[in-house]
Amino acid sequence: METAVRQLPLFGDIPTSSLARFAAEQRPILVVVSDTEEEWDWSARPPFDRARTSVRAMAHVHRGQEIFDSFGIRPCYVIDYPVVSQATGYEPLLEIHGDGRCEIGAHLHPWVNPPHEEQVCVRNSFAGNLSPHLEEEKLRVLNERIGEVFGAPATTYKAGRYGIGRNTAGILERLGFRVDLSVQPPFDYRDQEGPDFSRHPTRPFWFGGERRMLCAPSTGALVGYLGGLREPIYRAAHHPLLYKLRMPGILSRTGAVERLRLSNENYTPAENIRLTRWLHARGERVFVFSYHSPSLEAGHSPYVRTEADLAKFLDGFRRYFDFFFGEFGGMTMTPTELRDQLAKGTA
Repeated sequence: METAVRQLPLFGDIPTSSLARFAAEQRPILVVVSDTEEEWDWSARPPFDRARTSVRAMAHVHRGQEIFDSFGIRPCYVIDYPVVSQATGYEPLLEIHGDGRCEIGAHLHPWVNPPHEEQVCVRNSFAGNLSPHLEEEKLRVLNERIGEVFGAPATTYKAGRYGIGRNTAGILERLGFRVDLSVQPPFDYRDQEGPDFSRHPTRPFWFGGERRMLCAPSTGALVGYLGGLREPIYRAAHHPLLYKLRMPGILSRTGAVERLRLSNENYTPAENIRLTRWLHARGERVFVFSYHSPSLEAGHSPYVRTEADLAKFLDGFRRYFDFFFGEFGGMTMTPTELRDQLAKGTA
């Protein structure tokens, strides 16, 4: 009997044969994903409000796109209902998409996506916690609207808040999706009643009833020299007493263990490069870089509060891409291109 890599209740066990395989000489592949969404209030408790649907930051989508164009990157804009239901949200993307300079995917924020049947609360902000019927109906409504605006429904999905659940794989399969970007190792959202990705593999894998859908996890890892002790030591460092003593920071500064995500939001180019090198040395060849569209205008996200933050945020793109395509010798693909190349065995 074939062994599974991990016990993963959200997608079921992943047989080793389902993991994407790459030759040692495979050039690194970069996938850029924009969580393209409304400007919700991250600082509110709770931050979820059906009335908050402003998408004014979409007027600045060109700030990122111009950088992507200069590096030959075709990003995937995974868009949610406030974006695709308001002209101020989707119009800035129409020309970019029409010129073939991006892909469009679906991004489900359940609290602002009809039908509105559930209570708005932290638990229900993870779509995978909804009833199977409601999760599927919300995603169907969203994707039908994407089809109306962009000429075809999306085939790539990323759950808002990484909120997949036990029913998500079947829903995606029924609705015709081919790629999922919702998994975020090594993060654990159980304290908010969300999913746990702390032990999830970083490598893309095939899933679904016929194993024809590709999951490409957002790139993240516990990095450091502690080997197999990285996870238990990291967890121990976040015990309230040790956390007050700033133990996570001490472990990070000494190179023992640090939790990194491939993004220019809250992470520096040096950290992104360190994460990329560390994973590449362990055989990974696909790197998924993500950010949130409201960060393209100061004042909408905790990562970009000021104009100085915005300048640093945009420079973070350039510095990492300079490394990835220059020194690192990488290449870029969209999620769909990655899925199709892996299906052919030619990635």
